[in-house]
Amino acid sequence: MMGESSRRLTALYCAISTFFVLIFTITFYLSSQNDQQIIDQLLQEKIYGVPLLIYVLAISLFAALILFAIITIAQKVQIRQVEEKIHLVASGTYDNPYLNKPLENNDPAFRVMDQDLQKIAGQMKQISQELQLLNARPQMVDGVTKEEILEQERHRLARELHDSVSQQLFAAMMMLSALSEQSQKQDLPEIFKKQLQMVTQTINASQSEMRALLLHLRPINLEGKSLKQGIEQLLKELQTKIQIQLKWEAEDVKLAPGVEDHLFRVVQELLSNTLRHAKAKSLEVYLHQIGNNVLLRFVDDGVGFDVANNDNKAGSYGLNNMRERVTSLGGTFKIISFKGQGTSVEVKIPVTTEEE
Repeated sequence: MMGESSRRLTALYCAISTFFVLIFTITFYLSSQNDQQIIDQLLQEKIYGVPLLIYVLAISLFAALILFAIITIAQKVQIRQVEEKIHLVASGTYDNPYLNKPLENNDPAFRVMDQDLQKIAGQMKQISQELQLLNARPQMVDGVTKEEILEQERHRLARELHDSVSQQLFAAMMMLSALSEQSQKQDLPEIFKKQLQMVTQTINASQSEMRALLLHLRPINLEGKSLKQGIEQLLKELQTKIQIQLKWEAEDVKLAPGVEDHLFRVVQELLSNTLRHAKAKSLEVYLHQIGNNVLLRFVDDGVGFDVANNDNKAGSYGLNNMRERVTSLGGTFKIISFKGQGTSVEVKIPVTTEEE
């Protein structure tokens, strides 16, 4: 691969070579005419009033410029091909046929770079498979799987929240509704009505937060259902409890059971994060298999946030947990969000079976 200085030096050599070749050709032509004053004629010869040497010099520089442009364009094309392959590896698309397509290039440096990229893609695919198989196996703690311990604890917390806090919030909401009806019938000060309305809105927000927490604490496995069935059941149940416009498209994808459980847990955490922090009015969920990858996308129209400066803000802990969970499956986790314009989350998991 030639650098900027190498290309300029090559162009300079081309200009010098072209100049001498043209001078030699003209000199040979003049000598064949038996001209005894070749040098004088060469210096004095003009075409349209311009000395012949100027034409020779211009042609040499033009040839050098063309050579420089050809080399630069060819290298940019080759670099673009390498960049595309690097992007495929970075995005986790290890099975794309373009990765195995040889570069249209005879430069040894590019050939070595291309071979290294193919090796990296193969190693990353192997690592993804091993990570999925490792995470699909149950992790035992004192004879009980770690997931069972977490599930029991989540059940306990969900029961306590539902039986205590959730019931108290419901009772408070009923009392506030009764007070609101009485305030409409009586001639009360306007400030009292506004304060009552603010308290009602606060209780409503607390109930929505509680529903999101209970959703977050639901069992983490699919309980015999497919990933598509689990997601659809979750969204249909959510639609009856939360005032939010939902749209979803889900394919019946096939993953290892342990991987499906992890991905289902990611869906739960994404829903919980959206309900608790996004303040969204609509949410779109997509689950598709594209090639040898399963793609999960969440798109909401909520408040959004600054992805670069969200490390210490609400919701960042859950996002970090999801990112770690997806990474442990050999997948990629991508967030695009802008303040006031909503958030898009993309999860890509490579399809791996135990036979592989």
